[in-house]
Amino acid sequence: MTENKKFSIKSTSKDMLSRWFHLMTLGRALDEKAPNYLKQAIGWSYHAPYAGHDGIQLAIGQVFDRKADHLFPYYRDMLTSISAGLTAEEIILNGISKDTDVAGGGRHMSNHFAKPEWNVHNVSSCTGNHTLHAVGLARAVKQYKSKGVVFSSQGESSVSEGYVYEAINGATNEQLPVVFVFQDNGYGISVPKKDQTANRKVADNFRGMKYLKIIHCNGKDVFDSMNAMTEAKQIALETSTPVIVQANCVRMGAHSNSDKHELYRDNAELNYVTEYDPLAKFRRLLVRYKRFTEEELLAIEAEVKLEVKKAHKACLSAPDPDPASIHDFVIPESYVSEKYPEGLHNFTGNKKKLIEGLNETLKAEFRHNPDTFIWGQDIANKDKGGIFNVSKGMQQEFGKERVFNAPIAEDYIMGTANGMSRFNDKIRIVVEGAEFADYFWPAMEQFVETTHEYWRTKGQFSPNITVRLASGGYIGGGLYHSQNIEGALATFPGVRIVYPSYADDAAGLLRTSIRSKGMTVFMEPKALYNDPKASAAVPEDFEVPFGKARVRREGADLTIITYGNTTHMCVEVADKLAEDAGKQVEVIDLRSLVPLDIETILKSVAKTNKVMVVHEDKVFSGFGAEISATITEKAFDKLDAPVKRVGSEFTPVGFNRILEKAVLPNNDKIYAAAKELLAF
Repeated sequence: MTENKKFSIKSTSKDMLSRWFHLMTLGRALDEKAPNYLKQAIGWSYHAPYAGHDGIQLAIGQVFDRKADHLFPYYRDMLTSISAGLTAEEIILNGISKDTDVAGGGRHMSNHFAKPEWNVHNVSSCTGNHTLHAVGLARAVKQYKSKGVVFSSQGESSVSEGYVYEAINGATNEQLPVVFVFQDNGYGISVPKKDQTANRKVADNFRGMKYLKIIHCNGKDVFDSMNAMTEAKQIALETSTPVIVQANCVRMGAHSNSDKHELYRDNAELNYVTEYDPLAKFRRLLVRYKRFTEEELLAIEAEVKLEVKKAHKACLSAPDPDPASIHDFVIPESYVSEKYPEGLHNFTGNKKKLIEGLNETLKAEFRHNPDTFIWGQDIANKDKGGIFNVSKGMQQEFGKERVFNAPIAEDYIMGTANGMSRFNDKIRIVVEGAEFADYFWPAMEQFVETTHEYWRTKGQFSPNITVRLASGGYIGGGLYHSQNIEGALATFPGVRIVYPSYADDAAGLLRTSIRSKGMTVFMEPKALYNDPKASAAVPEDFEVPFGKARVRREGADLTIITYGNTTHMCVEVADKLAEDAGKQVEVIDLRSLVPLDIETILKSVAKTNKVMVVHEDKVFSGFGAEISATITEKAFDKLDAPVKRVGSEFTPVGFNRILEKAVLPNNDKIYAAAKELLAF
């Protein structure tokens, strides 16, 4: 394919050359104008100039087909975005963060250009993390036999990020049509490339990966870049395999408008990069080869000047974001159950274990919606489904395209879920985020990213993902198999968190999670998977709404608020207190942490006037602290005693059963705390 060099100064049509010169001149005019907005206190407080990347950025946008392809530009991709079709007005609106900014209405950092309706995706400021999204989206392109290619663009220094390696490894392993473009200008802010990697060309770090094609080009040269990008797209389309395009560029300006590159670049280098200005070279070629006269080029430049002036005027009068809108698009509205609006039932059939409720609901939802997928570590085997067999039998019924194993790379699992869900709104994804909740931490970068996608895009993209995590202790698992992380995850807006205690609620919440738009973390108390205490009759169509607690036991002397493993302990303690002391304790099983059923909590507090919060996680900074603070703030006048909390000690969980028992809450600890509170 490399012999098909169809673009050159002589062979390219004049119409096309004219369009390219117009786009490059427009881009450069905006690139140079952007810092003035900050100087005038209008906006554009972050601007990363692209000058010196002109050839490759023009080429990316020109080969991109918004009807079939997908593009993930990075923060320096101004000309890429213009070449892909964004107007001067759309670029400026983003730069000065106006409400009519098509990327997200001023909610994201300036210089993060996007137009989701055209498949130009809104990406994070976490450099290079969109490579994982590109791979996930390419998985959907291949799954649905679409005729598109996914383009992922970034600077060479961001290739040092671990998730970039995960993305490229995954794209080669799954043989996906992704073109990764490395725009190599030699610097990561002030860090020279030699401090990033031993290879002079960072793309060479990936040599040896099967199915991967690497193309090198001069990113300063329009024609070499066009030929490279055309070849890369052709390979990806025809073979459904990934391609890296390594484009050699120069950075003519500083990293951004807050960077002083004179502090780490000498005059010789600064003069060198100016001398190799791609736009000036392209302009000289057009005249030298007599494709254009000087007058024709001056006319195009004058046209661009008027275009920018008109766009500037329009953008200044555009509306600013409304401060009252900050709570809009935090998370989509959830699926609403008509038959079970309170998540309650009177079904008296055979009881099922919690693990059976989960397994049967997963299978039912996969039958209900053929656009449902699940992946994770160790979940797809003919005789096994995950470390606990929650997904047992699913691959046999639904096939390897919908149920499959992922690499041991939690960030890859989470990031590709984000990407694949972008393909269409029908897709529902379930991921086993890690074999144990304790191992989810490598995925946190992608988890945080996914929590604010809906808000950042002003509702243009909703990651419809259920993240399953086997959580908690009481199995003798020690430090890395006993953690509860819901308290940490609950600090991020844009995600729901549920934590069932019984088989019926597990089934009902899982169904609601999968059918809802937006992301839900589904915490599974693994000690209860096969415990008869958690067994319950489960209607086949059962649904539990988010934000609806369940009163497990009614009482008037004390309220215990709990969830997960400790729910059963609290019910047992309440029964014992009734028998021993004649005290009636109300036990509220939250089921849903985010959103939280504050109404049920406050109603119970008003009745009992004493409250104890019990959960398995640590007392210090655990989720119970939020519950306690809410009660103190909203129902202080109803309390006859301070809110009491019971949970784990502020230490890791020991492996020896003696140490585990000393750390985790149990019936005796809950009983003693309840007696103390009742006597207050």
